[in-house]
Amino acid sequence: MSQEGYDHTAVETRWQEAWADASVYHTPDDVEDPTYVLGMYPYPSGKLHMGHVRNYTITDAYARYRRMRGDDVLHPMGWDAFGLPAENAAKERDTNPRDWTFDCIDTMKGQMKAMGFGYDWEREITTCTPEYYRWNQWLFSRFSDAGLVERRDAEVNWCPSCETVLADEQVEGDDELCWRCDTPVETRELDQWFLKITAYADELLDAIDDLEGWPNSVRQMQRNWIGRQHGSEVDFRIEGHGAVRAFTTRLDTIHGATFFALAPDHPISEELAAEDDAVHEFVHHEADPDGDEPNGVETDLTAINPVTGEDIPVFVADFVLSDVGTGALMAVPAHDERDHAFATKKGIEIRPVIAPEPDGDDGSDAATEPAAPEVEAAAFTEDGVLVNSGEYSGLDSETARQRLTEDVESAEVATQYQLRDWGISRQRYWGTPIPVVHCDDCGPVMVPEEDLPVELPEFVNTTGNPLDAAEEWKATTCPECGAPAERETDTMDTFVDSSWYFLRYVSPGSEEVPFDLDRANDWMPVDQYVGGIEHAVMHLLYSRFFTKVLADEEGLAHREPFENLLAQGMVQLEGEKMSKSKGNVVSPQEIVDEYGADTARLFMMQAAQPERDFDWKEEGVRSTNRFLRRLHRTVTDFAAGAV
Repeated sequence: MSQEGYDHTAVETRWQEAWADASVYHTPDDVEDPTYVLGMYPYPSGKLHMGHVRNYTITDAYARYRRMRGDDVLHPMGWDAFGLPAENAAKERDTNPRDWTFDCIDTMKGQMKAMGFGYDWEREITTCTPEYYRWNQWLFSRFSDAGLVERRDAEVNWCPSCETVLADEQVEGDDELCWRCDTPVETRELDQWFLKITAYADELLDAIDDLEGWPNSVRQMQRNWIGRQHGSEVDFRIEGHGAVRAFTTRLDTIHGATFFALAPDHPISEELAAEDDAVHEFVHHEADPDGDEPNGVETDLTAINPVTGEDIPVFVADFVLSDVGTGALMAVPAHDERDHAFATKKGIEIRPVIAPEPDGDDGSDAATEPAAPEVEAAAFTEDGVLVNSGEYSGLDSETARQRLTEDVESAEVATQYQLRDWGISRQRYWGTPIPVVHCDDCGPVMVPEEDLPVELPEFVNTTGNPLDAAEEWKATTCPECGAPAERETDTMDTFVDSSWYFLRYVSPGSEEVPFDLDRANDWMPVDQYVGGIEHAVMHLLYSRFFTKVLADEEGLAHREPFENLLAQGMVQLEGEKMSKSKGNVVSPQEIVDEYGADTARLFMMQAAQPERDFDWKEEGVRSTNRFLRRLHRTVTDFAAGAV
């Protein structure tokens, strides 16, 4: 469209071709240390959306700025090309995921080029190609050699709609919905492959303090997810069941423990459920860990407080989780809000044993034991001074915790984490095959490096896991003994692909190694990374984990992948996030066609600071376009000598 002498299509096409002919955005391999600018690579869903346009406009503007300063800049692009949506789309359209994915890539790549983004397309990667995913398999083998791979039976998150396992991070909200399809998630027992990210829990947590170029909100989200707690473990004896270990961060409150609580799936709870109808009903039908208030059922058991010798009632309660702590806890209603709510509901004694530390300003003697606080209405949850605690009364909380840990025979210092090992098994076709064969005599055996990649067979449109139906592909021989064996039919979580893709860009054509180590040591870490805050836990945490393992096992010189991180805000329409389901999507292509790429990009950059959400305004687009046309007219007039 030509508007007042400015034909944006002609101008943009001419300059984009000129940049391509001059290889303006190409990064030679012999550059010593380029400025590495990277936007989180997209899933090829078919068309760019405004979130893509904003993300990549930000990185492109910064990359151009650094080039204009004289820097060599590495600014690549690729495709997060595996994933369940492509598999579902292929099933719906009676095609195969590969063809669907590459059609989407062709469309999106064309749109990116029309936007004039300055990418080095010679470094393009596509994670669904054997040339890429062979290195996922190679890395899996290296992680196994390092003792960081484990296969075990586990209770997993299962999406009945997607028919696959989900990582904890892929279960969203209080309603526990699948992150892809919003279906309520169930639990199942399955044999699963895990990467032992917990082996790096302390380093992942402690190193957060050094990520000074990251937003504080993202750093805090990672701290919370790792969830390290220092405390003590101590035994409470239950008649007929022996010593039951409980974890607590507040051993100083043990004199105030007035009941003991077990998770619904604790072995004792399951044993009771087989004998007691009330416990059975609660465990199998009523327990709701995500409910608005804690719930539970009293049992016929009592536990012995190891400090007081007192018998206290045992409950099975849904606020106790088997994968947090030990699945059993001493409950102190006076000093824990959740315990207080449960005790109030069930009529259990609320006994205060911690008082606020007196400051002496009110004329009281700070050396005198303070009065117990009023806790009937609400728990007192701060540290303070022990009261009603026998020989420990008068001690401050920290000192009391140390003394009790030393004095109680079964007590010992312990550290617990919320972080769990990363279950990477997925029961679906469109992902990296896990490079393992199962032999009746040898058990699970790793596929030798010389036999990689284990390539996907032809797609079969079936229910459940298509790889399980690929009988000819499954049949193989054991690499160790030569006996008949079966291939592993699970594929890897696609977050494996994105946990190291930024390293592949330094040597995308390498056929001998996943990345050139010397070049990676020179070019990493990524100087500026840009993407959505929704990836704060999953992708960013997994990428940090992979980088640390590669530093330890492969000699990578850097232990963090991204020096600076910008979490860009959302593009909204009338205050709501754009989405197809809401019918409020604005097409970037339509904006480019009508107003031009420069208008779209400039509006994105001037509408709000990159970190902030902003509302898409058509008038804002028109105003930006008018400014560009005035600028073009001014420059044209100047060149013609009219000004």
